[in-house]
Amino acid sequence: MSFNFDYQVPKVIAEIGCNHMGQFEIAKELIDLAKQNGAKYVKFQKRNNKELLTVEQYNAPHPVPVNSYGDTYGAHREFLEFTKEQHKELKVYCDSIGISYSTSVWDVTSAKEMISFKPEFLKVPSACNNNFDMLKVLRDEYKGQVQLSIGMTSKEEVEEIVKFFEESNQAKSRLLIYSCTSGYPVPAKDVALLEINWLYEKYNNRVNEIGFSGHHLGTNLDIAAYTLGARWIERHFTKDKTWKGTDHGASLEPNELKNLVDGLNETFEALHYKKEEILPIEQVQRDKLKNRK
Repeated sequence: MSFNFDYQVPKVIAEIGCNHMGQFEIAKELIDLAKQNGAKYVKFQKRNNKELLTVEQYNAPHPVPVNSYGDTYGAHREFLEFTKEQHKELKVYCDSIGISYSTSVWDVTSAKEMISFKPEFLKVPSACNNNFDMLKVLRDEYKGQVQLSIGMTSKEEVEEIVKFFEESNQAKSRLLIYSCTSGYPVPAKDVALLEINWLYEKYNNRVNEIGFSGHHLGTNLDIAAYTLGARWIERHFTKDKTWKGTDHGASLEPNELKNLVDGLNETFEALHYKKEEILPIEQVQRDKLKNRK
């Protein structure tokens, strides 16, 4: 099945996540760099770690000790966590420089906290898209767009999520679904871009928008995803891939983010039919070069 897309200016989210390494000034610097290199949106993460993790998980060592900021996984996560007040301050800072703030929420408490200062959208990570207590908060207590990734999620589970939002007529007006493969980084063969086609076939008339959340290397596949109809492109963002942490290696550095934004905008300019059979730019060449009998 093919679709005649109403192509729109691509929306690029620079996902800072926890790449600030727990340092508030680095978070602000990354916001500045995202804006300078063309992103219109930045995104962080908010977790209540004692709600999200079991006692055993909280007290266990980090699975990759070299990336850990604490003696246990819980201590590591707490080190990287900003408070509700800090997130609100980040939103105020984003508003002051003309870039949109958002965050992923991982649990009910975090969802309720982030709703309180009314960001334009909130994100549900693939890892939490089956947390229906949290989804209910976002569906029933929040008015903005709910963006949701479907990495490591079965098609049956995706349908259950969409139906959950349809129960109160919220899916078509407020739910964005991201095609996504969960991995850090993901090789091209596992990105599976044609899942975007499946999302259009199944949900084009049932959800608000369809996007692409990439964890691959480089930016070529994002251009392809946009061409297939992904209206939002989300990529992890860092200043330096060699910084300590899990996500830096699969993130874009500032020059790569600029290349992505420029490439997507050029693609948007090109995605249309010719307005005339012979364009004015061609007529000059036709008059000069085309053989006539």
